[in-house]
Order: sequence, then C-alpha cells, then structure tokens
Amino acid sequence: MISRRLVLAAAALWCVSASAASAQDWKAKYPELVMALVPAENATGVLARVGPFADYLTQQLGVKVTLRVANDYTAVIEGQKNRQIHIGQYGPGSYARANAVSNGNVIPFVTLRNSGGVIGYYSVMYVRADSEYKSVGDLKGKVLGLVDVESTSGYKAPTFFLADQGFPVEKHFKLAQATGSHENAIFALAGGTVDAAVNWWNAEDDSNLRRMLTKGMLKKADGTAMTPADFRIVWKSPLLPGSPFALLADMPEDLKAAIIQAFVDAPKKNKVAFDALTDGKVENFARVSKEDYVESVKMNLWLDQQRKHRGN
Repeated sequence: MISRRLVLAAAALWCVSASAASAQDWKAKYPELVMALVPAENATGVLARVGPFADYLTQQLGVKVTLRVANDYTAVIEGQKNRQIHIGQYGPGSYARANAVSNGNVIPFVTLRNSGGVIGYYSVMYVRADSEYKSVGDLKGKVLGLVDVESTSGYKAPTFFLADQGFPVEKHFKLAQATGSHENAIFALAGGTVDAAVNWWNAEDDSNLRRMLTKGMLKKADGTAMTPADFRIVWKSPLLPGSPFALLADMPEDLKAAIIQAFVDAPKKNKVAFDALTDGKVENFARVSKEDYVESVKMNLWLDQQRKHRGN
C-alpha cells in the first residue's frame, strides 16, 4: 500500500526536479546577464565599488553577470528597451522614462534603504563656501551646472521643483549647462566654471560630494585638499523616491525571482560586496514596484510639456 508519506515525498521530489529543470531552461537561454548603471564617479571607482557585487550575483545566479558602465542614463534606457541590458540602475525619473519607452517592460524591483530606515534621497544645489551666494535667489543671472537630462537629482528634480518655487531654471540663471556626470558637475563648481551645481545627497556623510572629498579628488588652487567646509548647500529638494534597480518584465519568472532574491539576500550572504556597493552606509534593499514611481512619471510628463512649449 502506498502511504501518504510516500506520496508527499514523491510530490516534493517532483517539485524540486521541476524547479531545477526550469532553472536550467533559463540558464540555457540566458548564459550571461548584463547589469548596467551610470557612474557618479569615474569608471575605475565604479569597478571597485560595484565589481564585487556583480561577482556575488554571478555566484548566486550561476550565470555570468557582466557589469556595464554607461556614459549616461539614455544609454541604459535604450539598452533595456532593446533587451541588451537585463538589470539597470536608475534615478526615479530615468526609470520612469525607461518604463515608458519599453512599453512597461522595464520594472523596478528594489531600492536601497538608507541608514535609519529612510528610503529615498535628495537633489541639492551646492555653491563654494567662499562665494557670496547664500540662497537660490542670490544666483540670479549666474551659471548653474547640471548633470544630464535623464538624471533625477542632476536635472529633473531641480528643474521641476525650482520652477514650482518661482525660480524657473531657464529664466533665473544666465546659463544652465549640462556637465555630463555628477562628478563633472562638482569638478566644474570646484574649478569655478559654474557658480552652483546640483547633485545627489542622502545625508551629511553620504553624498557624491563627500565621496569625492574622501577620495581626495578635489583640490584648491594651492594644491591642498578641499573639505566639506569649502562647500555650502543653498537648496534641497523634497524627498525623492529611492533610485531603483529595474529588470526586464518578459524574462522567465524563475529568473526574475532568482535575481530579486539575490539582491534581497546580499547584506547577509556577502556583506563585503554589499558594503562596497553602498559605501557601507545602507541597511539593505527594500522591495519596490512601479506604483512607487507614479510621481516620477508625472514629473517626466511636466518636463516633456515644458520642452514642447519651448520648442514651439
């Protein structure tokens, strides 16, 4: 007589076998996964910070995870739209653009939960501390350094919120110029090419500026290292949604589940790689969905309308 225990054991064995077969199916179809991001620092810095995490994902998923450092957000957006990039890291606004141009095939799955449990970050505007500027109002007719048009903290958020606060960028500043990257914006400010620069900021000890200062990348005219005291924040945006990692919705369900689980497990399974990725200032990954970025979609629509209006 076949016992209930034997039936359950057989069913469990069948489930394990089916799951293993399914995993082999997607591994055969996806022998390599590409993860791409836009650097806030130089390419060497990115490889040192993110490379160990890509290696961790390779180990967890059982297929090669290749890290691609893109020049700008548009490259990541187009790469995911064309299904050449499987995992991308975005700002909220650039994610919203990727989701739109891919007809919903790019979906967010995790973001970083900062120390203290905060999910999200800010756009800030810096000036040199030795300048006379104490507010956005003081910068009337001056030069502003932006990042690129798909950067949330470096373009979208300041353009959107400053207009709402009565300081439309194209009218308030003599020139608002794209510098190409978060680092370049800070370099331009430190070197005096621009009077103010926007960038991302989590906390006093967690920002792109602080990362650059810690690495000794910013120097005064006499060659001495600059410090946080050499810069001043004159504007900060409302809290922005956390920058998401996004994957392709049309990949196999088992593959998507494996990717999500690997990210969620990272702080426990490889804390060294996780801390390198996050500068050791982040608690863990928090799950997100496209519903968390509804306001980012609205921001993009507003910006698109402004561009159309200026074009007419």
